[in-house]
Amino acid sequence: MNLTHGLRRLAQINRNGVATGFEGRRRTWGEVASRVARAAGGLRALGADEGERVAILSLNSDLYLEAYLAAAWAGAVIVPLNVRWSAIENRDALEDCRAQVLIVDRAFAELGAEIAADFPGMALVYADADAAPSGMTPWETLATASDPIPDAMRKASDLAGIFYTGGTTGRSKGVMLSHGNLTANAFNALAEGLFGADCTYLHAAPMFHLANGAAMVSLLLSGGSNRMIRAFAPEAVLKAIQDEKVTDVLLVPTMIQMLVDHPRAGDYDLSSLRRVAYGASPISEAVLDRAMKTLPGVEFAQAYGQTELSPIATVLHWKEHVGEGRAKGRHRSAGRATLGAEVRIVDPDDDPVPTGTVGEICVRGDIVMMGYWERPEETAAALRGGWMHTGDGGYLDEDGFVYVVDRVKDMIITGGENVYSVEVENALALHPAVAQAAVIGIPHEHWGEQVHAVVHVAAGVEVSETELIEHCRARIAHYKAPRSVELRAEPLPLSGAGKILKRDLRAPWWDKAQRNVG
Repeated sequence: MNLTHGLRRLAQINRNGVATGFEGRRRTWGEVASRVARAAGGLRALGADEGERVAILSLNSDLYLEAYLAAAWAGAVIVPLNVRWSAIENRDALEDCRAQVLIVDRAFAELGAEIAADFPGMALVYADADAAPSGMTPWETLATASDPIPDAMRKASDLAGIFYTGGTTGRSKGVMLSHGNLTANAFNALAEGLFGADCTYLHAAPMFHLANGAAMVSLLLSGGSNRMIRAFAPEAVLKAIQDEKVTDVLLVPTMIQMLVDHPRAGDYDLSSLRRVAYGASPISEAVLDRAMKTLPGVEFAQAYGQTELSPIATVLHWKEHVGEGRAKGRHRSAGRATLGAEVRIVDPDDDPVPTGTVGEICVRGDIVMMGYWERPEETAAALRGGWMHTGDGGYLDEDGFVYVVDRVKDMIITGGENVYSVEVENALALHPAVAQAAVIGIPHEHWGEQVHAVVHVAAGVEVSETELIEHCRARIAHYKAPRSVELRAEPLPLSGAGKILKRDLRAPWWDKAQRNVG
């Protein structure tokens, strides 16, 4: 199985079905298949041979889906770049993966040209409706004027994409996912009843994010229909649901809150909506309850996982949000292992722990990544014994429901985006006023978690919270920078091994929280 299998099948069995809808533009599966075969030929002409990397820095669109498929059709490797990253961070990812082609849209054309100037030989492709800037090849030229090529027919074991996570020591890690990884995840989602053939799905979450990518690949197999908006905005989502008769959407909890709390939510006809999938960050019971009240008749399903798992490991179905499941508290869980995944909880020695005991969540199955791009030591550490060690702490109940209670790795999820505390701490450490710094996630009603810094200020130096926040924003993406800073004159608490006791710093914030992690 490979990423293009679904497209080949749909071009045969549903050629006239609507594949994509974006800003008034409609294309059938037959049209998409023809455009992808030609665009793949165009990418090859630009140097994207088998195994070469094709990066994309773009907001959502129908062309994003075409780019994914054209790269796979050409036998190349897609590299979706984070639209919220700084130029420095995306430049670093491009240097790391050595991309041959960079695809940009209107929003990132200027930045793309600036970045590409540092990489002689990198081809720039413009994927938007207006005229391409000088020096960029229009996607429309690739998709309509290039000679079509046969599908490269990549094997399940071949690399399909590199998906960058937040970096912990300065450089982000590229998660390598195979064609088999991504299609296995899609089959698991379909088996769980998500993103089926009768689904009209709205790409409201960013398409670079693999949570949304999981839906996209599932739709390629099921034959469901795609609708896109460039970026999430509450009223844009409400309007799209009404106008496009959307049945399914995947949102992070922050988006759900903004949607149901929007003052005009009641002005739109949302009767077509049947299911909201959510995940990627914590959700409070208060937000979930408001969402269920605002969207009566809509079923909610949670997916838990991570990029390294392609990305879904467990699913919490709608029936566990209500009735007997809710009475048992299962709505606070992350659900149970998908049909193609195994989950176990282990102690620091990798031995399984008893039911109800907290340990590290590990996952095994065809969804587990190939490894980290050119990082064999980190790959070996993460995949010890054939199990992906998630870095999340949790426990299993007697019925196999997974409860995520903390993060073994110091990762913060704010608004659905991963933030690694070490990266923020490294930025803080560059300021002369900082003697010690610890970065933790604290509860936030809107974002799920908020990046919070605790700083021991160097003796004889004065600094403000605002100064430290702006210092970080100049060096890392704004969403990674602390939103709050606690200044301390005394040193931070240390363990016997000399490590900062982050659990002590977290305790005042989380002890009274209803739900630590979603």
